[in-house]
Parts: sequence; C-alpha cells; structure tokens
Amino acid sequence: MTQYKIPMSSPDLNDADRQAVIDVINTPILSMGKYTADFEKSFCDLTGAKHAIAVNSGTAGLHLCVRAAGIGAGDLVITTPFSFVASSNALLFENAIPVFVDIDPKTGNIDPELVADAAKNIEKYLPRTGSKVEGRKSVKAILPVDVFGQPANMDAINAVAKEHGLAVIEDSCEALGATYKGRHAGMLGDFGVFAFYPNKQITTGEGGVIITDDDKAAHFMRALRNQGRAPGDTWLQHTHLGYNYRIDEMSAAMGASQMSRLDEILSKREQVAAWYESRLAEIAGVEVPFIESFTTRTSWFVYVIRFDGKINRDEMAKKLKARGIPVRPYFLPIHLQPYMMERFDWREGDFPVTEDLGRRGLAIPFSGVMTEEQVDTVCRTIREEIIK
Repeated sequence: MTQYKIPMSSPDLNDADRQAVIDVINTPILSMGKYTADFEKSFCDLTGAKHAIAVNSGTAGLHLCVRAAGIGAGDLVITTPFSFVASSNALLFENAIPVFVDIDPKTGNIDPELVADAAKNIEKYLPRTGSKVEGRKSVKAILPVDVFGQPANMDAINAVAKEHGLAVIEDSCEALGATYKGRHAGMLGDFGVFAFYPNKQITTGEGGVIITDDDKAAHFMRALRNQGRAPGDTWLQHTHLGYNYRIDEMSAAMGASQMSRLDEILSKREQVAAWYESRLAEIAGVEVPFIESFTTRTSWFVYVIRFDGKINRDEMAKKLKARGIPVRPYFLPIHLQPYMMERFDWREGDFPVTEDLGRRGLAIPFSGVMTEEQVDTVCRTIREEIIK
C-alpha cells in the first residue's frame, strides 16, 4: 500500500515575510510600535473600517468585543454550536450564556430563521440549566460565525438585531478577504474579528485583529488589550480591568507583509479549491462545499468534504491517515464538548443538523502552497478507499 506524506496545512511565507521579522529584531522596539500600526492600517485599507485593533489571538479579539458590547454575567447571546470553541468561550469568560440555534445544512452557517425565532421566543432555546442560572437576563447580542471562509447570511441576521436592539459580533476568524454581496466579511456587524493561526489565510504565528466603526468601543478595546491603560494613563496607571492581549512587533511585521499580497494568497487558495472540486465532484458518496449565491468571494480557510450516510467518516479517516493523508473531523459540535454538557446539560440530539455535519464532515489537506499533484494524490486515495 502506497503511503504519502502530504501536510495538513502549510503557511504561505516568502522571503519578504521573513525579512520583515528580521527587520524588527534589529530594532529595540519589539511591542506596540510602527509595525503594529502598519498592520492595523492594512485592515482599514482593505475593509474600509474606521478602526482596527491588533491583538494576540482571535479569541482575545472576540473577548474584547464581548466586553465592548457590554455583555456580562447572565446575558444571553444567540450563537452557533457549529464552530471552533472560542466563539462560545469568549462569552463564558464573562459568565454570559450562549444560546445555540441550529445551522443551515448546506453551508454550516447559523440559520437566520432560527435566530429570528430565538430572539422572539428565547425560553424554548435556553440550555436546560440556562433558566436556572442566577441573575439570568435577556438577549443582548448575536454572534454568528463565517464558517470555513463563507460569510453567514448577515443581512437577515442584522434585521433581527435591529428589530430587537441587539449587538452583532461577527466571528470572521476563518473568513479574511471573503465578501458578502460585495461587502467585506468582518464589516457586516457591529464588530468583526479575524485570526492568523498558521493554517489561516495569512499568518502571524498567533494573532488577531478586531475591526469596527464604533469610536467609543475602539478606544475601550485598545485600552483593554494593554492592561486597561486608557489614553492619558501613565505606564503604571490602569483605568480599566484589562488584559495582556497585545500583539508583538515581530508578528505584526509578518502580518503586514502578508497583507500586502493578500489577493495573491487568496487566489492561490481558490485554485487549490477548484482543483479539489473538479476531482471530488466525480466521486460517488462525496459532497463538496456549497457556496451561496450571495457569497461574492469565498475566502478558503479549510476544505471540508462530507460523506453520505453509507460511508463511515471515522473509518475513512483512519484509512486515509494510514496512507499518509492527514485529515480532521470538522467540526466537533460545541454543545457536545464535555465542559459544555456539564455546565449547560446539552445532549446529543439537541441540534440535529450540527450533529449530522459534525459526523459526516472531514477536512482534507489544504493550503495555498499545495501542488496539483498533491491534490490529485489526495483525491485518488479517497476514491480508492471508497471503492475498496
């Protein structure tokens, strides 16, 4: 049996990115310098946002947005169980209560009709322990996630938010450069957050950026990321309870360099996705990603296929790994994570669409530096294992 060695993902770095980091090391300023400012400006230039706040992770960015939106203990936030855990964890950091609704079966994004129903009939969507939480309050916000690089249906979500006076925190950590009806992901709510882990479209190693047009919130979040120091505070003065969420200059320099060629990076990922689609669409039992008509640009983060009910995803994953094709189940539903079940008494069967996609979805090797030969190898191996 032939065994291959194909990486699950690889960052798209060039000599200019590496030189940018070296340039920082040759200066005495390794934090909160010009490279952070340059990195932030690149996001304002891309999206048209008034403010960009660079932080040390997407999780930190989401947390600061939760604080800026005034979400606190007992507040309810409508969100999705089909995501990386950070989108819900940022709420738990402030003892808010994530109120899950199920997702669109084609895209995996939060279902706007269920969001609307939850906003009107919140009691029927509360976790089993949610109604018993001391000090429980009313719905404060909606936190949609742009899953796998495709924006959620944000016009429908914003209509619900406007009707009920809710804040919208758009988790665009997987969707840098994506557009929805021609508008940039991250700019579709009150706040948007991007993240730059090594498997993301661009990378800073670790890092994140918040974008917003809200002047007051931006000033507040800038203070919070820097240990709560507000404008005018000296080094040892702290107006707010804050955090060490600063990004370092080396990461920011790499990010600014990567942002200068974002369109090239996204185009390379689009090519790899196109290679996959043309080959996988011909394999019986394999479902390729669905792109909505209102998605004017998908920002390919990962490439997740789904198997039909006749194929055991977990057994297929074992076979592919044995042949040197690394794969990952995507996503494991948040409500079935042990700490979420213990805290809120979520159970299997609560969100059937999320659970179905969680059972059938498999992320296969993907990056902008993959070759067509590597894509051929992955697809051929999948085909061979299915027909065995």
